[in-house]
Amino acid sequence: MAVGQFKVDIFSEIKRICDFQYKLVILDRQFDELDRLLGNGKDGAAAKLALILIKAKGVEVIKAEQGHVDDLILNAAEKDDVVATVDKNLKKRAVSQGKKVIFLRQKKYLKLIGDGN
Repeated sequence: MAVGQFKVDIFSEIKRICDFQYKLVILDRQFDELDRLLGNGKDGAAAKLALILIKAKGVEVIKAEQGHVDDLILNAAEKDDVVATVDKNLKKRAVSQGKKVIFLRQKKYLKLIGDGN
């Protein structure tokens, strides 16, 4: 949703900071969160844009079990995977588990931390 909320081109930013091969994925359960926001002012517009971009950019959708989305993300992220989030709590949990994290800095650009970064 950062694209719509902060006018950040996350796809170009990910390409800029990831000097390694990557594949973008999203859990199917994250669509529930986006769907709940639709029709909700600015957040709804950002959620709608996110849904459009996920499809347009060919982001792979992974089926997930029931549960809290943050827990599902952390459980699905394997050793070399990177978690991308603007959620401070999810970022903190991911870092504490030794995972690499992409997050929004100064509402302008993305930063990658973890693994010595």
